[in-house]
Amino acid sequence: MNTLILSGRKWMDKLIASLYVLPAFTVYFIFILLPILNTLRYSFFNWTGFSPPTFRGLGNYQELLQDPIFLKAFMNNLRFIVYYTAFPIVLALVLTALLARKNLKGRNVFRAAFFLPYIMPMVVVGVVWRWIYNPVFGLLNGTLRAIGLGALTRPWLGDFSLAQPAVGVIAIWAQFGFCLALFMAGVQKIDEALYDAAKVDGASEFDQLIYVTIPGIRDELLVALVSTLIAALRAFDLVFVTTRGGPGNETMVTTLYLFQNAFQLNRMGYASAIAVIQTLFILAISYAMLRFLSSRQ
Repeated sequence: MNTLILSGRKWMDKLIASLYVLPAFTVYFIFILLPILNTLRYSFFNWTGFSPPTFRGLGNYQELLQDPIFLKAFMNNLRFIVYYTAFPIVLALVLTALLARKNLKGRNVFRAAFFLPYIMPMVVVGVVWRWIYNPVFGLLNGTLRAIGLGALTRPWLGDFSLAQPAVGVIAIWAQFGFCLALFMAGVQKIDEALYDAAKVDGASEFDQLIYVTIPGIRDELLVALVSTLIAALRAFDLVFVTTRGGPGNETMVTTLYLFQNAFQLNRMGYASAIAVIQTLFILAISYAMLRFLSSRQ
C-alpha cells in the first residue's frame, strides 16, 4: 500500500513538473522546432514562397553541390574562421596576460573599451567601419594621406584582394572583446600560488601563459572557441552591411546567399536546402570540437 502511495506521489510530481515546463516547451516548439522541421521539409521541394510546393526530392541538394556560388560562399565561411576565431582568441590571450595580473593604471577602462565592440549591434559596427573604409572621405585613407602615405590608399571594401581581409579586421575587432571577457573571468579562479611556483622554477611570462593560464581557463577557452566558430559559420549582418557579398562574390557567405535565394530570387526550397546544410555543418564541427577538447582534458 505504501509503495503504491509513494509511486503515485512520484507520478504526480512528474506531472506537475511537466505542467510547469509545458508553456515554455510550447513556445519553443512553435517558434523554434516547428520552423526547423518545415525548413527540412521544404528543402525537398521547389517552392517560391507563394506558389504550391512541388516535390523535387534531393534535387536541391544535388544542385547545391554543383553551385559555384554556394561553394565559394562555403569556402569564404571557412576562411572567416581565421578572423572570427583564431585572431580574436590569440589576441584575447595576450591581452589577458597583460591586464589580468598586472597592476596597470586604467586597467578597468581598457577592459570596458575592449568589450564595447562586442555589445554593439553588428549593423552599427558595419556602418561605422564602412565609413572608416570609405575611399573618398574615410578615416583610414584620410589618415594615410595626412601622414604622406597616400600611395597606400585603397577602395578597401571594393578591392578583390583586400575586401575579405578588410571585413575580417572588423570581425576581429568585434569578437575579441567577448573572448577577453571570458578569459579575464577565468583567470580569477586560478590559484596565485601556481604563478608563484612557476616564477620560482624560472618560468617566463610566456611560459606562465602557456602552462598555467591556458590550462586554467580551458573551459572558458572552449566556450570562446565554439561561440566564435559558430559566429564565423553563420556570419551575415556584418557582410550584408559592408559589402553585400562583393566585390563579385569575394565576401559572399552562405547565410547571405541563403537570403538572396529566399527573398530576392524567391527560391525558398533551395534556400531551405542551404539552411539545412549549414545547420548540419555547424552541428558537426561544434560536436567534433567539443569531443576533441574534452578528450584533451
